[in-house]
Amino acid sequence: MARLNVNPTRMELKKLKGRLATAVRGHKLLKDKSDEMIRRFTILLRETKSLREGVEAALSSVLKQFALARALTPAFEAETAFAMPSVALNAECETESVMGVDVPRITVVRQEKAKGLPYAYSEITGEADYSVQKAAELLPQMVKLAQTEKAVRMLAEEIERNKRRVNALEYVMIPQLEETIKYIKDKLDENERAAVVRLMKVKSKS
Repeated sequence: MARLNVNPTRMELKKLKGRLATAVRGHKLLKDKSDEMIRRFTILLRETKSLREGVEAALSSVLKQFALARALTPAFEAETAFAMPSVALNAECETESVMGVDVPRITVVRQEKAKGLPYAYSEITGEADYSVQKAAELLPQMVKLAQTEKAVRMLAEEIERNKRRVNALEYVMIPQLEETIKYIKDKLDENERAAVVRLMKVKSKS
């Protein structure tokens, strides 16, 4: 490991010892933070996986009914009927801090359903009714899934950044400081021995 280019003085040695102590404390704090972030990330990842599996299973059922309804209805009428909203969501978008990372928090305040279905019953088959109602019921879960997936991505990015900082301290800065401190100590000891030898020579001549 290459040492720092500094003058081997006692003042520099004191400064470097202070920097080393700070670096060691910083490394421990970042390592603890990284461990806790990974724990939180794992919990959130499990929640996201469970949510996604539930939403995908429900969507698969809904899409099958949509496909059946579309097969039994003229394309234009089906597209017009399915394009009309059957529900409206009011949501509050905020952020919450997870180990210093501001992740989104979306709260569904109100879910307003249209009176009846958004099409005339005579225009489209009964298969569409189930799919439209189920799709409307899925909206809050899809909002929750979007929130948790975004939080997972943001935490993963922060964990990666934190890991790079920990590695930089552990494998670059701390070894470099230790190597430089050792060099200065050796140099000071060498200078001290040389000074003692010179003093002994002066005394022997007097």
